[in-house]
Formats: sequence, structure tokens, C-alpha cells
Amino acid sequence: ASIASMDMGLLLRDDVFVDFFNTFLNLPVFGQTPIYISGMGRWYLWPELPSHLDPSPAALLAWLEKHRLPHFCKSNLCLHLVLCQKLLSFIRSGEAAELLNWQSADQWLLEKCISGSHGMRHFRAFVQGTAGAELIDFWLITERLLGLDESDERDLFLSLVHRLRATHLREGSSVITLCTTIIGSLPKAKHIQSISTRREILSKMQEQALFMIQSYWLPKFFMHCKMGMEEEESCQPLLQEYQERLSQASWQEPPGLSEPFLMMHIKKSRGVSGPYCSLKAKAEIWALVKEGRDTHELKMATFQVKPERQPGPAGSTEELCLDKDALGLIPQQSEHPANTAFGGNRGVTFPGRPQSSAEQDLENLCKEKIFSDLLPSASLAQLPCLKKPVKTLDFLPWALSAEACAGRPFRDFLQCQNRSMETHLLDLWHDLEEFLPVVLDSSRENSFFLRHLIGEKICKTYLEEDSIEKLPLETRTLVSLWNHLICGEFSPWIFRAQKEICKLLCCLYEEFLADDGRTFLQFMAPGSDVPMPKVPGHAAGRWEHFHMSQRMNQSLKLSQALHGTRSLEGISSKHWQLLAARDLQKGGSMQAEMKLLL
Repeated sequence: ASIASMDMGLLLRDDVFVDFFNTFLNLPVFGQTPIYISGMGRWYLWPELPSHLDPSPAALLAWLEKHRLPHFCKSNLCLHLVLCQKLLSFIRSGEAAELLNWQSADQWLLEKCISGSHGMRHFRAFVQGTAGAELIDFWLITERLLGLDESDERDLFLSLVHRLRATHLREGSSVITLCTTIIGSLPKAKHIQSISTRREILSKMQEQALFMIQSYWLPKFFMHCKMGMEEEESCQPLLQEYQERLSQASWQEPPGLSEPFLMMHIKKSRGVSGPYCSLKAKAEIWALVKEGRDTHELKMATFQVKPERQPGPAGSTEELCLDKDALGLIPQQSEHPANTAFGGNRGVTFPGRPQSSAEQDLENLCKEKIFSDLLPSASLAQLPCLKKPVKTLDFLPWALSAEACAGRPFRDFLQCQNRSMETHLLDLWHDLEEFLPVVLDSSRENSFFLRHLIGEKICKTYLEEDSIEKLPLETRTLVSLWNHLICGEFSPWIFRAQKEICKLLCCLYEEFLADDGRTFLQFMAPGSDVPMPKVPGHAAGRWEHFHMSQRMNQSLKLSQALHGTRSLEGISSKHWQLLAARDLQKGGSMQAEMKLLL
């Protein structure tokens, strides 16, 4: 709420905010995907505006404040920004210096390591599998919950309460262990009551969790960073500056805002002709990704059982353990080869056994979801020509995966259009998407409890008899979903359901992009007659398409990792290379990824 109420120009003076906001702005659900380089005071627009227009930075900020910032404030990226700011505030404090015997150089280096969306992903990757991961997850959920108005967002509020009860507020959790004295006064009744008391208790528990993160896990992360940087050649300049700062006895308070503040401007269009149309630009980018994907042979994994660590009742339930691929779909084989199971007590392969037509259809759906990135090392000569037209349906799953990380702007559009059924279908798509990483990765914290919680929620909300008749999906798809999800089990029918939903939402997503484009032009070119045909001409080079596809791709991967719909990568040399390449005033996390990639 405090971020939403601030002036956009003032927000953009904070480099940490800019880093998270850039990650958000480049999610591929949106039409216009700008990026801001604070060290230059320059905005880069994509798609660019027609060259005859002279856009005003003030108009751009007004558009961002009204049509992007409210969605950012509802996103998981914003929650991570708030947590990052609280960690940075602690690092910079005299309390931390006294408590942990940190010098100003230590504070400077730790700031470098944890600032921005990449820094927070690195921190979360460091603590994953520990009590620290549970404390961070609890803090984030509680922050979201305490910021809700129960009367306006009751369903979401109850959903978060149930999630807390099933995970962090159950006996034996790290949160309960840490907050034993506070938790003893929690309301015992399962129904919602004692609102002020519950909020006060959760707030105290959140403070306790934050203090433990700051005073215990941050120092451990600092030691981990210093040791890791010593092994990475690209980090040597950072360590050298750290040593120089250590030799300085004087205390220097790290600045919170970029100084000096440069005059903001928008990079001029490079002679772009034709009308503005983000749908066409997005289709061209997706064509590059899709055809790059199609140059590689698609192979199905050999499905093998991975035993589950069950904290619940005794029994044997096999699960899939797949990571998300680079476009937010299903998994990259290079990350987790041959480590999945479609139930049963033995390894199963789709190829080589008799199949019904329904099974064959499901296999094809799974194949569609298993594909590699466009190779980062691809030279321009290797990039495919954009010959085949791409339909919106081809990239809609990509966009919807990003929508979950972007504060649900497409859902808001559907609600404004009074499309209640389509909104209901979109909610089902996202709930299925949330269920997938929980059921596919048994190593996740609380995966046993969460998969049953989410599976039962989906069945109760969408698949019970009074609801199932209203959904315009195939009956066998809905029945198959119920049969598996009610038991918290994976089913390939999830992919079928998501594909059916995409077909129903496709035209409305095109309307959403068109509306987003019209609104953008109303701010940037008020009163000008800028036509918006369905299929305009748009000149852009293959290099630009490749660059944008990778930038949006990196934004989605990073956002999903923080959102929880993509598994966090283990610590590797890439983390240290990104740290060395990251400069918050020169594009931060987004530009560091691109620098490493290119």
C-alpha cells in the first residue's frame, strides 16, 4: 500500500525498486514491455512507438502509475521487494553493525549480494531446504495476508489462512518452534473469528521470523557469498574493492537513492514505420522462440519413480519431480533428465506400449510442453527466419504463466468486461499451474500437505457436480481431473484442461492486448490518430526479436522462481557470474542475465 501511494518519479530514484520493477515490466503477459536504465535516466520501449511521435517521460510515468504499478503491488515480486528493503535496512543499521560486528565494507558487500530480484533469488536458493526457507515463505504469505481487506478479498484471504494452517502453523513447523509463546494464543476455532487478535498475533510472529532471518540467516549468507566469490574469477574486482573499503576506518552510510538524479528521457524510435501493435510484435518474438525450439528434436523422458519424503501418514505415493522449462511450462530435460513418474510402482515409458487414442493425445500434449530454450549460443546466422505466421494460441500459455507473476492483469480485464465464466476458467488454469510444481517436486517444503490442500481446493471450487456442469470443458477431462486431484495426485489431464481453457480465452487475450495498446497510446500520444489494425506491418530486425525473447524469458524464469511456480536452481558458478555482472544502475538483474547470455 505504501508503494502504491508513492509518486512514480520518486520510486524510480530507488535502484532496488527499479530492479524489481524492470523484472515485472518485462513479463510476457503485457503488450508494452519497457525497461529503465537508471544510471542513464533512459527508458527503452518495446514495441517502439511510430517514429513521428515524440513521447513524453511524464506521460509514460503517468501510464506506469495507473496501469502497471497497481498490478506490481499485487505481485510476488513486490513482496520480495518489501522483504529485500527490510533486509537492506537491517544491513545498513547501527544495530547490525553492533550485533554482528560488521564494518561498513561488510555492509557494502552484503548489499551488493542481496539487492535486487537476482540477489533475493540467490538468498532463497541458499536457504532452500532449511528452516530459513520456511521462515521466508511464512513471512511472504503473512505479508500478503495482512495487506488484504477481508471484506473485499475474502476468498483470497481464506485461501492464505488455510495455506498457513496446512503448512507453517502445523505442529512441528519451524515457525511454530520459533514462535511457541506467541502461537499459544492463536484462536482455536477453524472458522474466521477474532480478526484483530489474529492479525496482531500473525504480525508478532512475522516480526519474530524476520528477526531470525536478519540476525541468523543473513550472516550465514554473507559468509557463503565471501567464500563463493573467492572461487570465481569474475568476482575478483568486487573482492578487491571490498578489501580497499575494509582498510578505510571511516564509517560511510550507504545511500538509499541514486545520486545524482538524471533527467529522465525515452530513447527515440529507430525509424519504426507502421502503426503500433503489441500483439503483432509479441507474435514475431514468439515465432522466433517457437521455430528455434522446433529445430531441436523433441524426445520424451523415460519416466521413473522418485520416492517421496512423506511427512504425513504412511503409504507410498509416487510423484513426478520435474522443473519448469524456460518459458514457464513443463520441464527442461537438461535439468532433470528421466526423473519422472506417471504413477505406478515401476518406471514407465510412453513410447513402445499400446496406447488408446486418448493416451496418445495426452502424450502429444506432454511433448508439446517439453522443449528446450532457444540456444543462448545461437549466432544470428543460426536464428530461424520468421516465415510461418504464429497464432495467439501458440504463445498464450507463455503469457498466462507470466500473468500469475504479474498481479493478474488479464483477470482484472476479464472482470471489467463482466466475463465471469472466463474469469472462473482463468482461475482454474492458474490453480492447476500452482498445483503442478507442488506435485511434481516431492523435495519441496510441505509438498505433501500443499498438494492435498490445492487438489481439494480445485475439486471443491471447480469440479463438484453443481460446478462441473457450468464449465465449458470436455466431461472426460473434468472427470479425470477429479479422480486424480481429489487424492492429491498428478494427472496428465491437467495439460489437457489447460489447453482447452487456452482455446476459450484466446480471443479475449487478444482483446486484452489491444485494450492495453490503446490505453498506452492514449497516454503517450493523446489526440493523435494512430490506427490499430489487427495485422499491421511492423519493421524490426531478427537481432531485436532474439534480444527481446531472451529478456522476457529471463524475466519470466526469475519471477517464477520467486513466485514458487519454478524450482530454485542450486548454487552454481552462474550465481557468482551474475553477481559480478549486476549493476543496479545499468539494468540490474535483467541486463546481468543478458550480459551473461550474449
